[in-house]
Order: sequence, then structure tokens, then C-alpha cells
Amino acid sequence: MPGASADVGGDGRQAQNVRHGAGNAARVQTRRARPQDDGVAALGSRHSDGSAGDANYGVIGAGYAHYRRPDPHIAEFIGRALGDARTVLNVGAGAGSYEPTDRAVTAVEPSAAMRAQRPVHLPTAIDAVAGSLPFEDGCFDAATATFTVHQWPDLAAGLAEMRRVTRGPVLILTCDRDALDRFWLDDYAPEVTAVEASRYPPIETIAKALGCATEVLSVPIPLDCTDGFGEAYYGRPERLLEPGARLACSAWSFVDPSVTARFVSGLTQDLESGTWDAKHGHLRTKSYFDGSLKLIVGRVES
Repeated sequence: MPGASADVGGDGRQAQNVRHGAGNAARVQTRRARPQDDGVAALGSRHSDGSAGDANYGVIGAGYAHYRRPDPHIAEFIGRALGDARTVLNVGAGAGSYEPTDRAVTAVEPSAAMRAQRPVHLPTAIDAVAGSLPFEDGCFDAATATFTVHQWPDLAAGLAEMRRVTRGPVLILTCDRDALDRFWLDDYAPEVTAVEASRYPPIETIAKALGCATEVLSVPIPLDCTDGFGEAYYGRPERLLEPGARLACSAWSFVDPSVTARFVSGLTQDLESGTWDAKHGHLRTKSYFDGSLKLIVGRVES
């Protein structure tokens, strides 16, 4: 599958012809960043590895692709919402989760650590940021952003850019901050829940910003979820005792180490004593968990 070849830096330099995968490679027209975009895309506002959001994936992202693998059940929701779109832009693409392999995908990811973890069968990601996408208006049939908008320094700018370069649906996979406390983690590390709640933008804010007919879909989380965001372990608490599993959820990087130590100690003790199972054991066999996961689909009004 052809990859993406481009010279697009965080400073908005002109991209070359971008090729993207799925069968015959397609060309995507690019443009220079507008002068007013420079503040969003400036290298000075990015971490050393290029991460442009609040989390530094140069520090926490080393094992991300091991724990954060696309889940087939969640992917089905995204695939249905993409409809017949053939060209898809993935913003904040990370290691490539949920990029369809049967469509022509262009991926944008500012973090070098995350770009390096993309599988070889996926297109090479372009180094650019959501608030200054180096593409012409209406370049893509659809656009996606999965588990990323809560990290953007300028949500409105990023969503406006996605809408600008997309002819059809814009898909945002995110979490409802008002539903985060449904997960038992809140019993052990409420600070992590609070951090996440402060980062995730309100669902209605995202829907309004897309400026089109919008549908909000609840996405049930499967028991064997392969995408290791926090709630993925609702019925497998032992997994969250793994340091790598916690690092793959950026919220843990914002809490004091003492919170993590208390969580590990408390959960370990409750698992050994049976306290966790007495309260939450039914989750070990619950096929799906109705948690905070939402898919927001912004369609162009006909």
C-alpha cells in the first residue's frame, strides 16, 4: 500500500504531493498555512517530539501501539458512519487505530514517537496539527479524529479545519465527561477521572462546532476490548495494574505519582481480598459496558 510522502512540518511548510493508500494512490492538494494559523502550529508550542497537545507522547507513548489497538466492534461504528466515503483524512492519527484499509487514507500526526509506531501497512503520517491542516478546501470525502480532541490546544480551530477540508461526514470518537464516573476507576483514583473530565470537551460543544446535521451515537465497550483506554478494562481490572496500560491512557501522566501508588496498592489489596469482585465482579462476564464512549457524526446538510 502506498504511503504518504510530504514535507509538512509543524510550521506549516508547503507539502509536496501527498499519496495515500488503499488501492490506487490518490493525490491530495495541499496549501500553505494561513498566517493566522502560525500560533496554533508553531513549533514553539509543541513538545520535543512534536506532540502538539497537552500530553507529551515522546515521554509516555513508547508502548502505546501495544496497548491501544483498534477494536473491531468500535471500528464497525466508524465504518458505518463513513458510508461510501473513499478518501478519508485522519487527524491526530497516532499509531493508526481505526484507519480503514479499504479506503484511501491521509493521516496527520504531529508526534514523532507516535508516527514511528504506525504499522507498515498503513500510510506514512504527515507532520501537521489539527488547527492548521495543509490541504485545500473540500479535499476529502470524510474525516475522522479518534481519542484526540481532548488534547487539542484550540478545539474550535481544529474542528473548523476538519470541516473546511471535508466534503462529507466528520467523525469524532471521544468520551462524554459527564459519564466518566460510571467506571469503577473513580472509586480508586478519582483524581484520574477528574483530570479526564477537565480535558474532554462537552459533547454539545463538539456537535455545535461541526456546524452541520449532527448525530451522537453511544458506543458500548466490549469486554475483550483491544483498544486499551481506561474503560476497556471494566471487566479485567488486573490489566490496569500494568504500568504500560496506564501510560497508554494519557490522564495518568497528569496526576501525582502518589495517586498512582495509592491506586496500585488499593486495587491489588481489593483483588486479593475479594473486595473488588464482591462489588464489581459481575463486570467480568458483562459482554458490553455502557460507559462514556461516543461517536459524534457531523454530516453536511442537504
